[in-house]
Formats: sequence, C-alpha cells, structure tokens
Amino acid sequence: MPKIKIDGVEGEFENGMTLLQACEQMGKEVPRFCYHERLSVAGNCRMCLVEVKGGPPKPQASCAMSVNDLRPGPNGEPPEVFTNTPMVKKAREGVMEFLLINHPLDCPICDQGGECDLQDQAMGYGISKNRFHENKRAVEDKDFGPLVKTQMNRCIQCTRCVRFTTEVAGITDMGLIGRGEDVEITTYLDRIITSELQGNIIDLCPVGALTSKPYEFKARPWELRKTETVDVMDAVGCNIRVDVRGREVLRILPRTHEDVNEEWISDKSRFVWDGLRTQRLDQPYVREMGKLRPASWNEALSRAAQKMKAAGAGRTGILLGDLVSAEEAFSLKELAMKLGINNIDCRQDGTPLGEHGGRAGYIFNSTIAGIEEADAIILVGSNPRLEAPVLNARIRKRVARGGCFVGVIGEKADLTYKYTHLGAGTETLTRLAELVPDKAQKPMIIIGQGALARPDGAAVLALAAKSAAAIGVVRGDWNGFNILHTAAGRVGALDVCALPGEGGLNAGAIVAAAGKGALDVVLLAGADEIDMQALGTSFVVYIGSHGDAGAHRADVILPGAAYTEKTATYVNTEGRPQLALRAAFPPGDAREDWAIIKALSDELGAGLGWSNIDELRAAMYRVAPQLAAINSVAKADADALSELSAGEGRTEKTGFVSPVKDFYLTNPIARASRIMGDCSALKSGRKMKAAE
Repeated sequence: MPKIKIDGVEGEFENGMTLLQACEQMGKEVPRFCYHERLSVAGNCRMCLVEVKGGPPKPQASCAMSVNDLRPGPNGEPPEVFTNTPMVKKAREGVMEFLLINHPLDCPICDQGGECDLQDQAMGYGISKNRFHENKRAVEDKDFGPLVKTQMNRCIQCTRCVRFTTEVAGITDMGLIGRGEDVEITTYLDRIITSELQGNIIDLCPVGALTSKPYEFKARPWELRKTETVDVMDAVGCNIRVDVRGREVLRILPRTHEDVNEEWISDKSRFVWDGLRTQRLDQPYVREMGKLRPASWNEALSRAAQKMKAAGAGRTGILLGDLVSAEEAFSLKELAMKLGINNIDCRQDGTPLGEHGGRAGYIFNSTIAGIEEADAIILVGSNPRLEAPVLNARIRKRVARGGCFVGVIGEKADLTYKYTHLGAGTETLTRLAELVPDKAQKPMIIIGQGALARPDGAAVLALAAKSAAAIGVVRGDWNGFNILHTAAGRVGALDVCALPGEGGLNAGAIVAAAGKGALDVVLLAGADEIDMQALGTSFVVYIGSHGDAGAHRADVILPGAAYTEKTATYVNTEGRPQLALRAAFPPGDAREDWAIIKALSDELGAGLGWSNIDELRAAMYRVAPQLAAINSVAKADADALSELSAGEGRTEKTGFVSPVKDFYLTNPIARASRIMGDCSALKSGRKMKAAE
C-alpha cells in the first residue's frame, strides 16, 4: 500500500484510494460539490483542488487522482500533498468566484434554508467580493414531476443528479445538454422523472436547484424538531429522520445505515407525510342505525367488550394489518391466549409463512447487505422495484459490479438492470437447478409475496425450498434462502407468533367464516387489505389510525396512532429489530395501539400483566429474545429449512404476479396522501396514453 505525506503527516493508504479520500482519512477537510462517495467520479466542479509536491505547477483535482498516481521523491521519499498552501487557497477562491458568476444569490427565498453546501463553502473558501458584474444567465425551469421542484438558475452543473438517476436508480431520464455557458441539466424530451427513488436527488443537490415541491415554502429547518426513527412503507426498514413543527410532520429525510438503506429512501417513504394528517381517526365511533357516530372511550370499549364476551372465543377472530408493531402484535396474541381465541392471524394476504421452517423460513437470511456478496440472484414472484425500491437499488449495485447472474421467475418488468427471464411460474421453479450457473458459489433466491399469497402458497414455498436446496443456497456460513416481505409489521408479528392457535382459523378462513355467519366478531388491527364485504354481518371492531376500508366497515372504531406517533419496535424483512421513536402526538383522543389493547383487555377482564410499555417489552423479550437486540440480525437456524422442503401440495400452473399493483397506494397512510395520489394518477395516465 502506498505511503503519502499529507500536510507533513505520513500515512499509508489502500490501493486505488483517491487523494480526496486519503485527505479525509487523515482528518483534512477538502471541499467538494460534484464528488459523492456512492457515485462515479466526475471531476467537473474543481473545488477539491490540492497541491502535489513534484507534480505539475498547478493544483490537482483530488477526487480524480489516485494515491497510486503520485511519484516518490528523488531519493524515494513518500509523495507529498498539501491542502492549505497559498496556491490551494487562491485556486479554491477562483473556483468559487466562477461558480457564483451566474448564481442568483436568492438565499432568503431558497428552500435550502441554510442547508446548502454552496453557502457553507462560499463562507469557508470564497472571497468577500465578486469581481464579475456581467448580467447573470437565465435558465428555464424544468418540470420533473410532482415531487422535485427545479430552480435551474441556481444549478452549478455538478451532475450528481444525473449520475444518481443513471447509476443508482437505473433510469436514463436525465442528462446534460449544451456546451460552455449554455450547458444545463434537463430530462430527455422534457419528460418527467419515472424513478421511485427520484427524491434522493434533492438531498444530493449541493445548491438549491432541486428542492422538494410538496415542502415548498412550508418551513425553515430551524423551526423543525428532528426525530430519528424507522420507515414502515415497505419491509426494508429504512432509517429516516422525521421533522415536525408543533404536532405536524412537514418533512421526512433519510438517515445513513450501511447495512439497510445506505443513505437512500423511496419516494413513498419521503413524501407520504401529508397522509399522516388527512383522513385521521381522532375519536372513537360506534355504529347505530347503520351510521357511525362519535362516542367516548368508555362507551366504545364497553360496546366492543360486550360483543366479544357474547360471541365467545370460538366465534371471534383477530386479524393484524401490515403496519402493526411488534408490541401491538404481542399484545393481541397475549389477549387472544387469555381469552382462548385461536382464530388470530397476522398474514392478511394469506401467505403460509411461519408455519414451518422456523425463523429461517420467513426472513431474508443473507441480509440486505449480503446481496453484494451474491454471484447468482433468483427472483421468484417478486418485483423488488415496486415492493422494495431501496433493496432493488442494492441488487442493481451488485449487478453493475459484474459477475452476478440475475434470473426472474414471474412477470417481466423493468427492474432497472439486466436479467434473464427464466419463466412465469411453478413449472420453471421445478427445474431451477438446470437454469442457474453451476459456478455460482453464493447463490441467492428471493421469494416474493406474489409467489406465496396464492391458494397454493404452501406448495409453492415447499417447491421453492426444494429448488433452493438443489442449487445450494445454503453453504457453510452462507444462507441465500430469502423471503422478501411487503409489510413492515409482518416479521415482528411472526416473531411473537401472532398465528392461529390449535384448531384456529387463518386469515382467509376467518374472512370466509365471518361471511358465512360462523364468526360473530372480527377484530381488525389496522387490517385494511382484505375484502370488507366478505365479512358479512359480523360485528367488526377496528383499531387503526386512518379512515380507510376497515374504518368504513367497522361497527366500533378505536382510533390509534400512526408510526410517527408512537415508540415501537419494527422488524424488517431480514429480521433486524429497529426502534421507531415518537416524533409527534396522535390527534384528538387517539391513543397508542398497545394502550388501546390494554384498555380493551381490562374491559374484558383479561389482565395482560403489564401497565406500561417497558413492562410490555420485558414480557415480549421473554417470548422473542431476539427482539431485545435492537439493530442486530439474529442468525436463524438454516437446518430448519428442511421442514419447508418436506411440505407437500399441488401447485397451480398460473404465473407469479407481484401483489403490488400501484407502488404509491399500498397502505392507508399512502392512500390518504394527496402527494401519493397525484403520483399514482400521473403514472396511470402515462400508461393509458401509451396504450392508446
């Protein structure tokens, strides 16, 4: 490894490291605009200039020069780099002066609001006066769609946005046109951006050229209270920061977590915040004479308890939705056990997960970061671009590095990277071993809910386990058998075993039994994705935060808290428990869901044995100790997967189809969001226009 002196201090660096990275490693700050650690090197802003001793008599761009490019001294001395000489200072001041020639200097009205690299570096490395007095050029603003607002007069052509959309998001919608002073960033043929990750270019933009259109003129950063929490729009568990003013969420930004989301989040995670305050349930309701009317908590809880007592354990069912936290799932399971209710299920989509194969049978065993180690990836019944865009970007990252075979069994879709379409359904899955390259040392199979949420889901899961074993997905320390969930609360609910008891009904059977009159009461805990009409005349108790399908069907509504309004544990698809912290308070008389379940249990006379969240968690950790290790992935027993392979059943010949039809409208919060509605309408309109 080469040795280099940086400002007189010698250090040893890895081969291929850039001078900028070497300086950062030695604690030397180097300004930059175009350089970003996760994007290719452009070298076009020239702000990262340093002086190289023995090199050309001019400063060098540190982002584009490797430590291996430097020559030693005449007597073999280590090369020297300087970051603070008069030459460097003068060069950086000149670059900053040029960058500000055409910048409008409209900081007071800019939505960057002080969160601006250009502003910071102009203060640190610029000069106090600009010597250019010519008229500034004007650039027409572009229409990138309903999410990203453009002020192209501010653009300094760093091309971060272009490189992100091309390299990470995998689309070719953006580019640089023109030459010299006429150069500008635009979308091809003035189209809108079509990526589910486009909001990340707002964070990447070092100036105010790209800002959040929905957040425009809403607030200033110093007005906001910032809370680090976890996203629940999919099962990846992206780390986010929620910014709140008063009781209102105004912005959601990503946090860096190398093993989960790196520093990206999907557009649904970023822009769903307006759905947190619309269509909210802020007080209890009971249905009388066919209409819902407001009620007190005592009346609503009493009515629900009265009906559940009258129905008895055998004629009561409990369904858990996609956004329930581990604490809520555990509370409901304990309540069901106290009352003797065996009809409880957290899999409202009807998958067979959790019944066999232990924990390894329902988590993403290789971990999300493990995707980068795989040399063969088989997607079965999954469209990760719609189900988990950030995870899809991780697959693209691995494919771009080369040496990775990607095969798809299911529908053909634009996944933003090249893949081989192996087939449509179970017939292809049966002969998977013939289709995967023999040389693959770390093969991975990713089974989506499109393959499992079918009447033959159990048989498909067994077949997938057999096929996975045939291609050797479990080898030594490598376990490439992966389940990709679409629901943020599913793994946590499976961990606390919120599943049917002995002789109990699963989700599909609960709905069918209610429709036939075999169940008198159905308790829906945020379960909005089932056919409400199929519940027949059963009495429905709904616990949830939004007035979605479940609330419209309910006979008693107990208003709960959204994910930003409670401190709760969510377990992502790889089995990593993460703590979501409360950023705001529920509106009106709404309560946290675990407190509602506790109050209902007291009304039913079934004491749950705890009175606060800490006692609840202590009890939960005794049942599922892996949940106590926050932000750690407990390795599952791969030997238990043999139970899945032993499963039997007849598979259907129909092809696998992703359960996500509309990326923007997958849960009650998203459906309440006007921003998500606009995105969905725009996407549907584009499809209709193309069909014409």
